[in-house]
Amino acid sequence: MPVRQLPEQVVNRIAAGEVVERPASVVKELVENAIDAGASRIDVFTDGGGRRRIGITDDGGGMTAKDLSLAVERHATSKLDDEDLLQIRTLGFRGEALPSIGSVARLSITTRHASEPHAWALTVEGGEKSEIMPAALAHGTRVEVGDLFYATPARLKFLKTDRTEAEAIREVVRRLAMARPDVAFTLAGEERAPVTWAAALPGGAGRLTRLGDILGAEFRSHAIEVHAEREGVVVAGYAAAPALTKANALGQYLFVNGRPVRDKLILGAVRAAYSDYLPRDRHPVLALFVTLDPREVDANVHPAKTEVRFRNAGLVRALIVHGLKEALAREGRRTAANSGESARSSFRPAFTPQRPASWDWRASPSAPVAPMPSFDGAAAPAFAERAQAAFDVGAPSADVRIETQPVADLVDRPLGAARTQIHETYIVSQTRDGLIIVDQHAAHERIVYERLKASLAANGVQRQILLIPEIVEMDEATVERLLERSEELASFGLAIESFGPGAVAVRETPSLLGKTNAGGLLRDLSEHMAEWDEALPLERRLMHVAATMACHGSVRAGRRLRPEEMNALLREMEDTPNSGQCNHGRPTYVELKLSDVEKLFGRR
Repeated sequence: MPVRQLPEQVVNRIAAGEVVERPASVVKELVENAIDAGASRIDVFTDGGGRRRIGITDDGGGMTAKDLSLAVERHATSKLDDEDLLQIRTLGFRGEALPSIGSVARLSITTRHASEPHAWALTVEGGEKSEIMPAALAHGTRVEVGDLFYATPARLKFLKTDRTEAEAIREVVRRLAMARPDVAFTLAGEERAPVTWAAALPGGAGRLTRLGDILGAEFRSHAIEVHAEREGVVVAGYAAAPALTKANALGQYLFVNGRPVRDKLILGAVRAAYSDYLPRDRHPVLALFVTLDPREVDANVHPAKTEVRFRNAGLVRALIVHGLKEALAREGRRTAANSGESARSSFRPAFTPQRPASWDWRASPSAPVAPMPSFDGAAAPAFAERAQAAFDVGAPSADVRIETQPVADLVDRPLGAARTQIHETYIVSQTRDGLIIVDQHAAHERIVYERLKASLAANGVQRQILLIPEIVEMDEATVERLLERSEELASFGLAIESFGPGAVAVRETPSLLGKTNAGGLLRDLSEHMAEWDEALPLERRLMHVAATMACHGSVRAGRRLRPEEMNALLREMEDTPNSGQCNHGRPTYVELKLSDVEKLFGRR
């Protein structure tokens, strides 16, 4: 078959296959055009998941009749002042969107420029352009797209249901609305109730308001501000506290110079920054905005402009990791699960008694008529009578020894003064305005983990030599896996060597762990190592080892603590970074303010 030049219509349809993948692609291109035109308000309407109709209206600068005629031609754009593709400061620049859409759908554009006496309209159907006609429009531009893919029916069978396509459109508009909080957006259609995001004030407060409107009030209340800058690259935005997570990475948004992009760079950077806070199967929610010189990033690597390529990707990744780690360390003890509101919502009263609005518990018939005698710490006489012996059911599951009134300075500390231990697992402490319940194992696990990291960074982990090496038997594959990582384990003070087929001899353990179950520790380590690959950075592998060791070296649930031990643990938590959650992302404590307790009992 000889080589021949393809007709213009075929060329446009081939280009449309790259640019117009589905109705959401059309919405993306048209909304980006509206933003580039300086619009302050953009209205989006869809019908049939965008298949039957898409309407975009904006109040931007509009086009003259001459510009309108040229806009639907291939590779015609107003967004490049010269031929330098490294100085792209707009969302669009390829000049392919409108002719591509017009080649596969019925396209109608009505626009008015401030210099024109009236508006102008133009239609394109299946690649055929009509004459420009006068029209009525106050200002801005209105674009209508109908019967999408009518000119290429084969493409229709690749579309999903109307609801799925409408959700894809919603996600596109959400991303663009997050990128430009100064622009008001309205999204409406048969598939959904209309939603409006009002224009927000400039600056961080306005950005957080827009993110809260889109990602939800829960994100807004638990958002932590992120900011890092180096060598002309700025990373800013908001990340949710570690307790607010999702089962996938769909809640992570990256914007580069105002352009929403999908980049594997952010996935690895976020995973590295949150590695000390979250379990492996949970993902944080965040929105990060990267600003840098346009010459340092190439936006012309994908027809739909959804991907970019950084000149110095390592710098951007390091800055994202640094910014997130710094923000999380700054808000180390603040997590969503620590809050009194979260804890109070976990209580479910069996019933809610009806009472007058002016009810006062002090006026209740059951209120004492005289002051109650103070409790001096000794058992009441009635409980010492022989008749009470029938109620003796054994030792309680809590340390109920009453301590003297806590020292004032301990009550004023952030985690208060320890009052008791319940179920030999949880420490209850009293603060000046409430109470705190601490999970002793999770809290001490974080403390041991941070100590291991500090020791490794300073001068290496101190070791203790076992008088008699402990022999641990495992299958040969597991033994080989452990011996391959023996040098990494040795850096944490765990010295192992082969002891014949299917056995490992443990000769040294980290002194920080004290007496530990070497067999259980090695089995847990081998399970984690089975999930690693060689691409996982050494630092990440070492932190996995440290986390596993910390879990084995911490105070276990079920151990009864003395009051001084409980207070010592609370003081260490206050001095330990990131003590609000353990290495697996679980909260280490829950705080209830006195006002929260009063709400539970209906006093407020």
